[in-house]
Amino acid sequence: MAKHKTKSFNLSGANVAIIMDGNGRWAKKNRLRVTSGHEKGVDVVRRIVESAAQHKIASLSLYAFSTENWSRPKKEILGIKKLIISAIKAQVPDLIDQQVALKFFGDYQGFGIDVTKAIEGAELATKFSKPALELNIALGYGGRADILQAVKSIGKDLASKTLKVTDISDDLIFKNLKAPIQELDLLIRTGGDHRISNFLLYHLAYTEIQFLDLLWPDFTEQDFMKCLEGFMQTERRFGKRTL
Repeated sequence: MAKHKTKSFNLSGANVAIIMDGNGRWAKKNRLRVTSGHEKGVDVVRRIVESAAQHKIASLSLYAFSTENWSRPKKEILGIKKLIISAIKAQVPDLIDQQVALKFFGDYQGFGIDVTKAIEGAELATKFSKPALELNIALGYGGRADILQAVKSIGKDLASKTLKVTDISDDLIFKNLKAPIQELDLLIRTGGDHRISNFLLYHLAYTEIQFLDLLWPDFTEQDFMKCLEGFMQTERRFGKRTL
């Protein structure tokens, strides 16, 4: 997307991200197991991905599991691990039909070899030269850790003299980050909290942010469209003054 336009935004080609918060609270509210909340959340993902592809959004990045989430009970993490594998098996055929390219990013190796193999297979199966949508799933991801590893990578190149200080730029930093996007246009967070929770920190410089009280399992395609419509009406000035 162009970085410095001041007119109302054209939805086509937008980079959108969602912090999908509230699965556990939804399950508690409905007197269900936490895993049931995550299962319901996966079903919502399926519908929102389909809507994003239909509206020609360039990329949709979803915060599925943060580095901080590793502190959750082992039983819940085991349930999430099983759900990741089953969701990949169930949804990859639909992603192929829709020509949606699936990409995972973060340190997800902690989920074990079965999850890693499922991810690698899904990414290979949905590799398109011109996808209708790039679907990026943050799994075991933290924005600070991503920036730190990028700095270390650039530092190694400086130390080996394969890179000069004058070569360092925004584009170079983006290339060294694990998140497979650059400029992020819209961030949506469900669940009622007004924070970004260590997600895509370097990418959020000029991002429009919408916080919703809805829990993620209650989020619908209509709610998604309201967010997109609100974003389209936003005048993005990027620090410039308009007369």
